[in-house]
Amino acid sequence: MLTSGLQHVAAMYAGVVAPPLIVGAAVGLSGTELTFLTGASLFTAGLATFLQTLGIWKIGAKLPFVNGVTFAGVAPMLAIVDTTENKADALPVIFGAIIVAGLLGFAAAPFFSRLVRFFPPVVTGTVITLIGVSLLPVAFGWAQGPNPKAADYGSTTYLSLAGITLVVVLLLRRFTRGFLKQVAVLVGLVLGTLIAIPFGVTDFSPVQEADIVGFPTPFHFGAPQFALAAIISMCVVMLVSMTESTADMLALGEIVERPADEKTIAAGLRADTLGSALSPLFNGFMCSAFAQNIGLVAMTRIRSRFVVACGGGFLVLMGLSPVAASLISVVPRPVLGGAGVVLFGSVAASGIQTLVKAGLEKDNNVLIVAVSLAVGIIPITKPDFYHAFPETAQIILDSGISTGCVAAVLLNVVFNHLGRGRDDDEVTAPMEPGEEISGSATAKAAHAH
Repeated sequence: MLTSGLQHVAAMYAGVVAPPLIVGAAVGLSGTELTFLTGASLFTAGLATFLQTLGIWKIGAKLPFVNGVTFAGVAPMLAIVDTTENKADALPVIFGAIIVAGLLGFAAAPFFSRLVRFFPPVVTGTVITLIGVSLLPVAFGWAQGPNPKAADYGSTTYLSLAGITLVVVLLLRRFTRGFLKQVAVLVGLVLGTLIAIPFGVTDFSPVQEADIVGFPTPFHFGAPQFALAAIISMCVVMLVSMTESTADMLALGEIVERPADEKTIAAGLRADTLGSALSPLFNGFMCSAFAQNIGLVAMTRIRSRFVVACGGGFLVLMGLSPVAASLISVVPRPVLGGAGVVLFGSVAASGIQTLVKAGLEKDNNVLIVAVSLAVGIIPITKPDFYHAFPETAQIILDSGISTGCVAAVLLNVVFNHLGRGRDDDEVTAPMEPGEEISGSATAKAAHAH
């Protein structure tokens, strides 16, 4: 349980610390304050993961579901920083907007969850595939190095380290059994980090400079402030986040063979939104599901939510102990990239498995998948495609998972729900031997349809 939980932390660590590092740098925080903000994000991610996996009352999907800082909020938070005259007020304004968005999202969760009826296999398979495809560029970016502006970005050294890590994980998965096979990703990360030391890629300075104990003091950066424009922008992000979380819960439900129904999704969304509303209390940002950990569940087949809750415990401890948090940060980005190829590719493969059950022999379903995948891949292949749209619209459009999900749902409604325009796809229930066409047989056929 401990090693598998730590493996989940290793898979999602970079995604948790990236948003606070980006926003903190934009605000102009010192190194010490930046470390504090990062630790706070780890701490609140752990609390949100507890809410999601263990649950309280009707809060929490009780699935092996990791929660952390959503990257969808980075762009609007940077916009809030840019439009805030006094940079010292930027974080309190952001925190105030997140609190309001979280509370509104919590109230809307049961209504939002009713959309699950519009997520048959043709939709869920498309969305799961898009989640994996959308995450793969992140792994490729990690493989190229830590700094896109550096001269050695994408060097053969970085790519070789990523390739070695990938090969180690694949060999462990192919030629080992039992425990070692289950923690192949964690072992690959450790070996990749050790191999990177002679190349000067591994940086141990964060461990040397970190404090042993540190608590995220409530409202460390000031009491939350409530600005209408900031609140509106974060509410839009919350809707995007809830859409992605719904898709992630459906994906995870398929993987662990416990399909997420309306009740599960409502509970999961309550955990997401409540975690987001409470996060600013401890100087954290909006929380959402982490799709990369779905790939880890798919690959290892370890389905216990208590394993993921153990990972949440590690996150809380790292938030309380900066020196512990810094140990994970030692893992070089290229090494994370090599492991990420396996993790994120596993998510896409799970989506393809779901699509196999979706009835792709029907032309309507083929069209739904084709167009939805194309719409979802636009932000990946052409990041500036929507540059002429308003900034608020770009928050939604730049998320391939969200746009692809919306497209799949709408197309499924048009082709498979509206009217009776599906005569070419009609399914008739076979008659039993000797059975005559009757009202009963007709009812059976209608039910099958």
